[in-house]
Amino acid sequence: MIPVHYRSLSQDIDEAERARQAEKTKAKDVLVLKFESIDWHRSSIEDIQKRLNVNATQGLSTDDAQRITKEHGKNKLSPLPNPWFRKIMGYLFKGFGSILCVGGILVLISWKPLGEPDPQIANLALGIVLIAVFLIQAAFNGYQDWSSSRVMQSITAMLPESCRVLRDGHQTEISALDIVPGDILLLKAGDRVPADVRYVYISSDMAIDRAVLTGESKPIKGTLESSDDNYLETRCVGLQGTHCVSGTATGIVVATGDSTVFGQIAKLTGAPKTGLTTIEKDILRFVSLIFVIMLFWIVLLAAVWGGWLHKQYPDWISVPALIVSCVSVAIAYIPEGLPIAVTSSLTITANLMRKNNILCKSLKTVETLGAVSVICSDKTGTLTKLRAIAGLCNASSFDTETLAQSLEERRIFGDATDQASLRFSESMGSVEQLRQAWCMVMDLSFDSKKKFMARCFRSARPCGLNMALPVDEASQFEKTSRLLLTVKGAPDILLDRCTRIVQSTGSVGALSKPALDDIRNLKDKWSSEGRRVILLARKILDADIILPEACSPDAEELLLKEAQGGLTFVGLLALIDPPRDDIPDVMTTLRRAGIRTFMVTGDFGLTAMAIARQCKMVTANTVHDASNLARFPGVEEGGIKEPQDLHSPTAALLLNGSDLMKLNDHQWEQVCAYSEIVFSRTTPDQKLRIVREFQARDKIVAMTGDGVNDAPALKAADIGISLATGSDIAIEAADMVLLDSFSAIVEAVRYGRLVFDNLKKVIAYLLPAGSWSEFWPVFTNVFLGLPQILSSFLMIIICCFTDCIAAIVLAYEKPEADLLLRPPRDLKTTKLVNWQLVFHSYAFIGTIEAVLSFSMAYWYLERSGIPFRDLWFGFGTLPEGVDQDYYTQRLNEASSIYFVNLVVMQWFTLMSVRTRHLSIFQHPPAFNKQTQNLLLFPAILLSLGFAVIWLYPSSLQIVLNTSGVPIEHYFIPAALGLGILCLDEGRKAAVRRWPGGLLAKMAW
Repeated sequence: MIPVHYRSLSQDIDEAERARQAEKTKAKDVLVLKFESIDWHRSSIEDIQKRLNVNATQGLSTDDAQRITKEHGKNKLSPLPNPWFRKIMGYLFKGFGSILCVGGILVLISWKPLGEPDPQIANLALGIVLIAVFLIQAAFNGYQDWSSSRVMQSITAMLPESCRVLRDGHQTEISALDIVPGDILLLKAGDRVPADVRYVYISSDMAIDRAVLTGESKPIKGTLESSDDNYLETRCVGLQGTHCVSGTATGIVVATGDSTVFGQIAKLTGAPKTGLTTIEKDILRFVSLIFVIMLFWIVLLAAVWGGWLHKQYPDWISVPALIVSCVSVAIAYIPEGLPIAVTSSLTITANLMRKNNILCKSLKTVETLGAVSVICSDKTGTLTKLRAIAGLCNASSFDTETLAQSLEERRIFGDATDQASLRFSESMGSVEQLRQAWCMVMDLSFDSKKKFMARCFRSARPCGLNMALPVDEASQFEKTSRLLLTVKGAPDILLDRCTRIVQSTGSVGALSKPALDDIRNLKDKWSSEGRRVILLARKILDADIILPEACSPDAEELLLKEAQGGLTFVGLLALIDPPRDDIPDVMTTLRRAGIRTFMVTGDFGLTAMAIARQCKMVTANTVHDASNLARFPGVEEGGIKEPQDLHSPTAALLLNGSDLMKLNDHQWEQVCAYSEIVFSRTTPDQKLRIVREFQARDKIVAMTGDGVNDAPALKAADIGISLATGSDIAIEAADMVLLDSFSAIVEAVRYGRLVFDNLKKVIAYLLPAGSWSEFWPVFTNVFLGLPQILSSFLMIIICCFTDCIAAIVLAYEKPEADLLLRPPRDLKTTKLVNWQLVFHSYAFIGTIEAVLSFSMAYWYLERSGIPFRDLWFGFGTLPEGVDQDYYTQRLNEASSIYFVNLVVMQWFTLMSVRTRHLSIFQHPPAFNKQTQNLLLFPAILLSLGFAVIWLYPSSLQIVLNTSGVPIEHYFIPAALGLGILCLDEGRKAAVRRWPGGLLAKMAW
């Protein structure tokens, strides 16, 4: 919605004169007038400094910043207004709320007026309970929404956005919340613009991505002078929420918080809409099927009643009783506690992940993690320690001792390459003196497409010439108007552009072929050892040609042109960035879990492959490249024919980014079949292509990255993963943020699979008693003439209280031992509720529970003098010799026995569903920290408490038609439940013993 409002406002500002004439007063048009009056972009930089009382080279003082904070407040947006009415309606009628509400109203109507002249008090009680459950469920939905929003807010709070500003003349890092108007803000590629700023300096390649506002992904180059009278369209202003995608900039903050363009437009948009997760869609599909079946039975019941029962047995089921029976069918068929249990499980898991420093931005991310089959990982900082050590070598020799050189630990603004380069340079001489001796005129930041950075300097002090140049070049520099172009980047890109070389003596000579070969061999040697190699070069430029273009829009193209050739090779910089210590174990675990992990990096191929081997990401001895990929089916190239021949650890694949764009579909089929792949020298577009190619082959792809060039792929991946140390744009694009290190991905996958497993366990637990065993008493009542052996009221107690408590506790179940030994689930074929789960819950556990509960209830009636043969097809006829009061009392007792029988047997079903394949002895509920879930036992006691509270108070017995239960009917179902547990243990043993057998295929 923001891009729509932004574009609309921008057009309205351009037509502001017409808007004023029309004297519009809507909120949006007030904004139009407000933005039209803003003149920050039209004012000079000097004027802005005066208005904000700030010096662009010194920044605000700490005292001034505190004073301005009191005046303007923190740099944050005010919360959007809450649509309370819409939310309350959602809480009330979400899930099965509407069915409970309608059912309660119908039952109350069946009490009065339809129940006149002899209204049944039990119908009143049932109606009140249904309405009460309806309200309780609404309250729980509200609490769950509040609770999950708190979890998500706490996750957001754990990702504080920081930025660099000038305060008291020094560069410092502060929270984005503490920015105030007048602050001098420093931006670099990857930064999110935290407030509206007016640029006072920009690099020649500085560009801003305004997609969050405009919806257009093409970056916009920044300018120092206003490019448009429209404040929303000018390029000399950076707007809050946008991202710096290349270059660097310095700006004066002119608006913060609600005063920014983003803040003003956000008020018009409202909260973003959220869709259903995959699991929620699965459950909705299942519940919809149950709902259709429920409607079928209700229609059939009404048809049978109208066409047969009411005519043959007019006293058997009255109209009020028919309504109650229809409501009973709805209660019996629909597991009312399921939506509560599912949402609780996802929220609980997200909270557990947060406590383990894994931050998921949405519940959908939690569930998708369990299906990840491919992880594309960046190298630098993700797999490596991001602690580079640098050494320098020219064409003549290399001092290996410099690789171990290190300065005293200090904080450095910049990435690992910048830090290593700075520490190495400082070890060779004073960097600060050199910077004071040279003044930067133009610069070109590094990006993954051009693979190098460049800066152009003019001499500020004569001493700087001798520090940077040989004597002969320094003397020429003094006599003529010259500039120094310095270039740093990928050797395979820059080496061919070098024509001269700095000799070991400091003099400059022609770059001969033998010297070129030596440099290439050295570069390949270092790369194969896992070192990142950077080439340093320079070039003398004519100031009369360059300086006039320094501030023009063509400055970037001019620098790019100058860097195309005629460079002087200065040396190679080798960076040692070793893998993190825990990465090899992480790769082994992911491989066992059936997840293929590939490296996608901008580094040189040999370097990337060496690091991949050190990380155990690549274990094969043989390495294939693009030449091994057959272009057409059946055509042998390099000894390889079809993709199925590739999916083995015998060969890894190393592909250069330039090769990717040349591959056809058949070759991509082969690529996607490899188990071990390293993609090197990749650009953002190529990373995006890699993600989409795997997705096109039904793979669930997770992409990790922390830089600007990773953002497009992070957004496109099924799960984008960033480290907390990543750039703002990467963190914003990601679905999940790892606060510690990449090794947390194992825990993330574990939790993703665990939440799916636990939700299946929740459903397997709820269906036998809360659905299947409740349906048959209604069915036998209507179609077989038997009394309804389980009252509708007690059905509600099972669904919404006794079962629901234990179901929520199942969300805290620990993972089974084989969780990370299974292959990833297929989202298309592996559904949360499949036929195996339904068969297990209904035909196996549910049928046993229903038959045993029927048996216990009718056995009790038999012992009480009411034989089953007299009830069969009785349709309300009293057994011979039994009066109505005695008959009613015994039925109430039998109904309560059926109820208690289900409640107690469900305790053992709870223990049974804790594992899908393992024995309870392999996964005990107590005395083992790896498997225990001590919350199960309080849940069992609580469910018992909820059961007996409705059975024994005499006042409730009269109203609810319940009764106390003989003590033996607590112990008998316990023995029967133990038998069910043993039966299921036998089934699991057979599945483990014969994994390819019939029972294994039927296992849920």
